[in-house]
Amino acid sequence: MHIAVLMFALMTAAAPALAEDEPAAKPIKLVVLGDSLSAGLGLPGQEAFPAKLRKALQDKGITIDMTNAGVSGDTSSGGRDRLDWSVPDGTEGVIVELGANDALRGIDPDLTRAALSDIVARLKARKIAVMLCGMLAPPNYGADYAARFNSIYPELAKKFDVPLYPFFLDGVAADAKLNQADGIHPTAAGVDIIVKNIMPTVEAFLGTLSEQRR
Repeated sequence: MHIAVLMFALMTAAAPALAEDEPAAKPIKLVVLGDSLSAGLGLPGQEAFPAKLRKALQDKGITIDMTNAGVSGDTSSGGRDRLDWSVPDGTEGVIVELGANDALRGIDPDLTRAALSDIVARLKARKIAVMLCGMLAPPNYGADYAARFNSIYPELAKKFDVPLYPFFLDGVAADAKLNQADGIHPTAAGVDIIVKNIMPTVEAFLGTLSEQRR
């Protein structure tokens, strides 16, 4: 009888220890630093890219604490200027979606490159992981401008050894059915396609973050 009581006491005492050894995984703190394409211009908040990406990840069992730090009209330089308050301490990863407004305005690609380079370097200095979303220049500024602009993202991804999703609007750009009346900003259906296409890159990025936590 005494042995049974002793065994029960030992098992009861061990139970909390086992629970402590296996804490529930904390959500990954992720920020989407972008312009109107990720801010969700013209859409309800729940239809914007960060919200739909979070939902898609949640459906796969990946818990994310997601912040939409998209500002409509922002350039790469604007994103750099607000970087410190847009990406708070404790952030583990940042998806950078900037450059579309630079290309639309014909901003010197050297300025865009410098701003994006500063953003990535400053985030890495804070031990925050970065994923770059590429953008392509519209054809109206000519082939030389397009070549200079379009090379920015793959070159920075290689320089800083960060993952790159080559073209944020892949599968959506220039499709009238998937864009709002301005022909630039995705509809909710367009955002769904962006999320679907970008998911493998995001999942790999988050997988790396999870490994770094260990």
